Amino acid sequence: MAVGPYGALLEAVRGVRWPARRPVAGGGPGEHLARTRGVATEFAEYRPYRQGDDPRRIDWKLLARSDRAYIRLAPDRSVMATLIAVDASASMAFPSVSDGKWWCARQLAVACAAVAHSGADPVGLAVASARGIMRLQTRTRRGVIAEIARTIDAIEPGGNTSLAGAFIGAPLRVLVLTDCLGDLAGLRRAARAHVATGAEVHVVHIVAQAELEPAHRAMWATDPEDAFVARPLTDGNRFAYRAAFDAWRGEVARSWRDDGVAYQEVVDNEAIDVAVRRVVAPAAGSGVRP
Repeated sequence: MAVGPYGALLEAVRGVRWPARRPVAGGGPGEHLARTRGVATEFAEYRPYRQGDDPRRIDWKLLARSDRAYIRLAPDRSVMATLIAVDASASMAFPSVSDGKWWCARQLAVACAAVAHSGADPVGLAVASARGIMRLQTRTRRGVIAEIARTIDAIEPGGNTSLAGAFIGAPLRVLVLTDCLGDLAGLRRAARAHVATGAEVHVVHIVAQAELEPAHRAMWATDPEDAFVARPLTDGNRFAYRAAFDAWRGEVARSWRDDGVAYQEVVDNEAIDVAVRRVVAPAAGSGVRP
């Protein structure tokens, strides 16, 4: 499936699957293990036949061997609706909207939505920008990925709207794409509350390579969401800046792990298809890239 400029990326993630981290509540038939047991070809266990069961579900070979009637059970499979929640605050425009954190967030949003959708999961979008939170409801219809791509491409990062509001009415799985600046405490509270309901939350912390290795020239480092926060960055304090930034990233990773969230850090120059595979891996780790 080619969706404008995302065609090559979507081809690169074709066949990638995003399994649920734990059995999910029953819904429409899908790819994820459900909490219930049903009757299917994939064996799980036997249950004695009870009055009212459909006789066609009896394992007749076992009946012939044991003279006792059993029903063959298997794990049910279910869908898992997925919301892609994207931070489009002003800081996400660093170092530019065309090749920095915002570019990375858009690529990840479309690719991860396509991976979820390929498993028959309904997918939706929530974007927090200067205009507030814009939403696309979770859907399974064929054109939903193209709609997500068009919507996110039309947004310019700005303002400091908290992404915490994206969790209102959110489905069982939420993927958060953010640089973890702004209202991190509020976002964590919302994510913790969602995890407490039995849902799963994935956070991708997007970091710009230019944040890890700033240009070797004197400059004012200004908070794009608060112009009153500005500090000089020179060769004299560059090492201290990097040490502080690394320590902050480590604390962010630990805090998300403590909240029961699947955490990954992605640098904006990483191959997006590689990053997607890390994000959706069944045993996704929670480390900080060196």
